Amino acid sequence: MWKPTTQLTTTPGKPNPEPERPVTTPTSSYSAPEPSAVSTPRGNITSTAEQATIGKSLVIKGEVTGSESLYIDGRVEGSINLAGNRVTVGRNGVVAANINAREIVVLGKVRGNLTASDRVDIRNDGSLTGDVVASRISIEDGAFFKGGIDIRKAGQKVNGEQKDAVTEAAPVASAARA
Repeated sequence: MWKPTTQLTTTPGKPNPEPERPVTTPTSSYSAPEPSAVSTPRGNITSTAEQATIGKSLVIKGEVTGSESLYIDGRVEGSINLAGNRVTVGRNGVVAANINAREIVVLGKVRGNLTASDRVDIRNDGSLTGDVVASRISIEDGAFFKGGIDIRKAGQKVNGEQKDAVTEAAPVASAARA
């Protein structure tokens, strides 16, 4: 399609420079939307970049809190509280802490209690010694787990005081069957 446009704008005396200019101008106009298209993936990269990383050589002792997801490949001792986010303990990660997060994935070694509002995944090379409180749990073949499991429905407090209507109806239905 650009050839008919180029032929219309081409002057018989200067065939080479004229076609290059119209081709360059639409390319420049087309390049302006291209950075916008690149900006959109950068937005996706930003959401990926919202995950902080504790590298292999780092040792943290104390309380870790924040509002972004965390990938731990180093050593953490203390407590980790990232309530609305994901905590991933990498293959090299060693954690001696209680973890509170939306989602917890264990690929390395964890010693402590896990509280997740959504789910806990213990992958095949993962090791967890401690209690789990979550809505869902997944333990792959080959994983090590020693502790207790408490499955909570969404919206239920850990201390059991506040329950939503669905949670309260479930024990009543169980009692009726018994």
